Amino acid sequence: MTDREKRNLRLGLAFCSPWLIGLVVFQLYPIVASMYFSLCDYSVLEKASFIGLSNYRDLMADEVFWQALRNTLYYAAMALPLGLIVSFATAVLLNTGVKGMTVYRTIFFLPSLVPAVASAILWLWLLNGKFGVVNYALDAVGIKGPGWLSDPLWTKPSLVLMSLWGVGHAVVIYLAGLQDVPQQLYEAAELDGAGWWGKLRHVTVPMMSPVILFNLIMGIIGSLQMFALPFIMLPGGQPARSAYFFAVYLYDNALPYLQMGYASAMAWILFILTLLLTWIALRLSGKHVHYEGA
Repeated sequence: MTDREKRNLRLGLAFCSPWLIGLVVFQLYPIVASMYFSLCDYSVLEKASFIGLSNYRDLMADEVFWQALRNTLYYAAMALPLGLIVSFATAVLLNTGVKGMTVYRTIFFLPSLVPAVASAILWLWLLNGKFGVVNYALDAVGIKGPGWLSDPLWTKPSLVLMSLWGVGHAVVIYLAGLQDVPQQLYEAAELDGAGWWGKLRHVTVPMMSPVILFNLIMGIIGSLQMFALPFIMLPGGQPARSAYFFAVYLYDNALPYLQMGYASAMAWILFILTLLLTWIALRLSGKHVHYEGA
């Protein structure tokens, strides 16, 4: 290596050093520390003591852990496909040449910018079983509205409904992908006699499959980490822990209970679960995702 190359290397490392320091201090070190603490009895206030896999064994026998995991997976199984369908359908509609479409796009995107706390307070008012706007509107058409946040049967569907309100980010990503679909493919489909549904099925969806896969993976990660809405709207997972999510239980163990080792073990289980579901999605996508460059 010449002196000039060495000098360029030193300058490059100097410019990158703030990012490298941040990566090591705020990401790599916490990851390694959490792995170690997951094998320890650690309450933050006292020195950690190594206990091996005891935290993981205790989690396997923890009924609250399994309840929180079931709630999270049940929510993800409902919210993820509905979110993908609603956001994709909205993007297709917003991609048409209707007059004033820019205004409509802005309206659909704005809810995704609302902070989680403000969104939770708003939906607490909308879904109030006695005085909520949603039930008031249902009563106006002769439908008896349920106790959205008081009936265990409706708590998770209520959260799914709220998640659909904030699909604006996915809609924007779909809109960007729709701009890259080659127009000549639509023209070829029209020459073959394809209508609106035929073009959507045989052109739009295959060409958008990489974007759909990306939103699917992001949706898996986001749904498994669901925290703010159930934490604010249904503290303690009430009623009957029907909305006690995995991330909320992890938070309770880490801070209120000061069981940092137990919480670290939960965090690694969540990481492995997310990695597994993402791997399954990537494996199943091999025959269904079309990359234009290929």
